[in-house]
Amino acid sequence: MILVTGGAGFIGSNFVLDWLAAFDDPIINLDALTYAGNLENLAALDGDPRHVFIHGSIGDFERVAALLATHQPRAIVHFAAESHVDRSIHGPEDFIQTNIVGTFRLLEAARAYWNGLDEARKAAFRFLHVSTDEVYGSLLPGDAAFTEAHRYEPNSPYSASKAASDHLARAYHHTYGLPVLTTNCSNNYGPWQFPEKLIPLVIHNALAGKPLPIYGDGQQIRDWLYVADHCRAIRRVIEAGKPGETYNIGGWNEKTNLDVVKTLCAMLDELQPRTDGQAYTTQITFVTDRPGHDRRYAIDASKLERQLGWKPAETFETGIEKTVRWYLDHQAWVNNVTSGAYREWVGKHYGAPA
Repeated sequence: MILVTGGAGFIGSNFVLDWLAAFDDPIINLDALTYAGNLENLAALDGDPRHVFIHGSIGDFERVAALLATHQPRAIVHFAAESHVDRSIHGPEDFIQTNIVGTFRLLEAARAYWNGLDEARKAAFRFLHVSTDEVYGSLLPGDAAFTEAHRYEPNSPYSASKAASDHLARAYHHTYGLPVLTTNCSNNYGPWQFPEKLIPLVIHNALAGKPLPIYGDGQQIRDWLYVADHCRAIRRVIEAGKPGETYNIGGWNEKTNLDVVKTLCAMLDELQPRTDGQAYTTQITFVTDRPGHDRRYAIDASKLERQLGWKPAETFETGIEKTVRWYLDHQAWVNNVTSGAYREWVGKHYGAPA
């Protein structure tokens, strides 16, 4: 059995579905069900005894300690986090509380549980901390991609809070011997992603006839990782990663935001054309850039390939096609998550023209 935190969120729910498709090991899924946590993502597991959902917070030490004592997991996979840069700019305190304090309390509960195991189970136990490439800061156009040795230079409250949680995880391995593994991933995309992030937001707005908002000049570069590839990488790190090590997970797909939006528009022109015959690119709108917007992220995932034999199965072209088709086939899910509160949030962040 494994304990997954944040398993009703975007990456977490994809991981839970991926894991249970591959293994019979049961999952205890602990999620606070904040705005981006959605049990509808896991509807396919209704009635499956291998999936046990617990509504709760990683910051509740007693609750987590009781779960560990009751279920005796062999691993913890820690996804739970506040994860959107724009939200962290407007409300950083939630990021400090969840990403730093919450991770600290989870580590404390894990350490107490791990110390009570017999030697064989202690040796087999793993705590996998899932993090982001944003902890490394921003790259210039000609800079080499981030490796695991790159210095930390976080530039937003979100990335600073994740950097702090990374340091805590590392310290708990170094000081206490807790068998911690850390992964730092690039921009994920795919099914079940909340429509505040670029790709699902553009698909949703395009189909609704709304503007497609692009920050600044749209030349910010990100490395795009299909979420199923990320899930496979995490499974591989749990299986064969060395405690105390960090593994970068990337898709080897650097694209500007503008190129991503244009690709989405071209795919929608083909798969679900506008009734007026116009191209979806006519809906592109450039809006005021966000404060401190990092210009470029890029992940060097060669360590993971060299040491553990993982590399992404999807190219950007295959992954984005699967993603667009998924959103076209799941409009009911999109409509359910795009509540009035979500529309207010989008207006707050993207309402000001450049």
